[in-house]
Amino acid sequence: MINVDKIREDFPILKRTVHEKPLVYFDNAATSQTPQIVIDTIVDYYSNYNANIHRGVHTLSQEATDKYEEARIKIQQHFNAKKAYEIILTSGTTHSINMVASGFASLLQKDDEIIVSALEHHSNIVPWQMLCEKTGAILKVIPMNDEGGLQMDIFHQLISKKTKLVFCNHVSNALGTVNLIEEIIDTAHKFGAAVLIDGAQATPHIKPDVQALDVDFYVASAHKLCGPTGVGMLYGKEEWLQKLPPYQGGGEMIETVTFKKTTYAGLPHKFEAGTPNICGGIAFGAAIDYMNSIGFNEIAAYEHELLEYATSELLKIEGLKIYGTSAKKTAVVSFNVANIHPYDIGSILDKLGIAVRTGHHCAQPIMDYYQIPGTVRASFSFYNTKAEIDVLVKGVRRAVMMLG
Repeated sequence: MINVDKIREDFPILKRTVHEKPLVYFDNAATSQTPQIVIDTIVDYYSNYNANIHRGVHTLSQEATDKYEEARIKIQQHFNAKKAYEIILTSGTTHSINMVASGFASLLQKDDEIIVSALEHHSNIVPWQMLCEKTGAILKVIPMNDEGGLQMDIFHQLISKKTKLVFCNHVSNALGTVNLIEEIIDTAHKFGAAVLIDGAQATPHIKPDVQALDVDFYVASAHKLCGPTGVGMLYGKEEWLQKLPPYQGGGEMIETVTFKKTTYAGLPHKFEAGTPNICGGIAFGAAIDYMNSIGFNEIAAYEHELLEYATSELLKIEGLKIYGTSAKKTAVVSFNVANIHPYDIGSILDKLGIAVRTGHHCAQPIMDYYQIPGTVRASFSFYNTKAEIDVLVKGVRRAVMMLG
C-alpha cells in the first residue's frame, strides 16, 4: 500500500507554488518529477568524482566508470536483459529509435515491408518514414478504433513474409492505451520479422521483462521514470546488435584506428561513441532503485485508483468527452469539453497552478482520426492524490464557465 504523503516528501518541487497556488502537477506523461535521492546523486557526481569514463587510470575516472557501469547493470536487471552489454545508454527514446532505424538502412531492400501502429508518437513514425525513403521499403499502418485501441485483425492481414520490422508503443502517450504487444511480438516472429517496442510511456507504470516478452528491441527514457532528462536506453538482443552497424563514429566505439581501416569495439561500446551523459546514466540507475523501492505493483494499483476516480469525476462535467476508453490503460485522461479549444482550458488551469498538457501530444494521426485539434491531457503519477484531482475538476468547471 502506497503512503502517498510520505512519498510526496521525497519530491521538493511538489512544495512550490505557481501563480500563488499550490502546484498540481499532472503532466507526468511528458516528464515525471525527480525525487531528492536522484537530485543528490547528481550533486554527488559533480561534487566528488566528475571525470570521463573508460579512459583514465586515475582514481576519479575509475570511480566514475564503476558507477556508470553499475547503473547499466541496474537497468539490465530491471528490464531482465540477458547481458549487461545488451543495454545501450542513449540520450533518450528518440535517440534509441533512430539508432535502430539507421542500422536497418543497410539491411532492408526495396519493397521490403515494415509495420507501425496508428497510435505512435512522432518519434516512432518519422524515423521509419525516413528509412523507407532511403531504402525503398514500404510502410504499412495498423489502424486504430474509436476506443483508442489497435485493430488487431487488420494487423494479422497486413503482416506477411515481406515484413521485416514491426514497431509499436507499449502504451500510447496521447490516450494511455496499453497495446497487445505480446500478440504483436509473437505474430511478427512467426513471419521472421523483428520487433521494436517503444516503452517510454509504459515504463513509469509497468516493469517490462524483455526476455519474457521475447522482444528484439525495447527503448525507454529516464525522465519518465523519475530520472534526469537527456538519458535513456536501448535494449537489443545480442544477435541483432551484432548485425547492426555503428550509429556514429568517434572515440570509445573503436578497437583500432589507422588511416587505412578502423575496427569497432564490442558491445555496448560499438554504439556509444563519444563522451556520454555520465551523470545522467548514474542518476538513471538511482531512479530505477527509487522506483523499485516503492514497487511497480503498488504503483500500478494506486495509479489505477487515481485513473478511475479522475474518469468518474471529470465525466460529471457536462459536454466533457474522454478520448481513449480501452479497458486496459495507464493513468492518462485525454479530454475535451464541448467546442472549447484545449489550449484555452490549459491556459486557465495553469493560472490555477494546475499543470496539464494540451495539443496533439506529438501524435497528430490520432487527433486526425478523431477530427479534433488536440486534447487536454491529465497524466497521473504515484505521488499525485485524489485531492489534487478534485482541484483539477474544479478548475475545468471554472474554465468551462469562463469560456463556454
